[in-house]
Amino acid sequence: MMAAILSIAFIPTQSQAIPAISSTTSAPKATDVAEANTLMTRLDEISLMNKSNMSYSEKRGLHKEVRSIKARLADIGGGVYLSAGAIILIVILLIILL
Repeated sequence: MMAAILSIAFIPTQSQAIPAISSTTSAPKATDVAEANTLMTRLDEISLMNKSNMSYSEKRGLHKEVRSIKARLADIGGGVYLSAGAIILIVILLIILL
């Protein structure tokens, strides 16, 4: 039974990460909040642009900018994420140990 559980736990599956609730999280800094607001404003501007008249290179530049903005927002947000497989493994270990 243990081998079956371990084989299921290590099968690579695509899952969406679930943000873990952390009691030690600190309040975001004012500069981070201001930067996040400006980045979100820029994302809104890009999404409202008329891209039908743009050349391929301009569209590609906007796409790269959007990816970098989203990466920066993820860095600002921080946090610890646990996958569904990790949560299942933790629950199984807790059941076995308790």
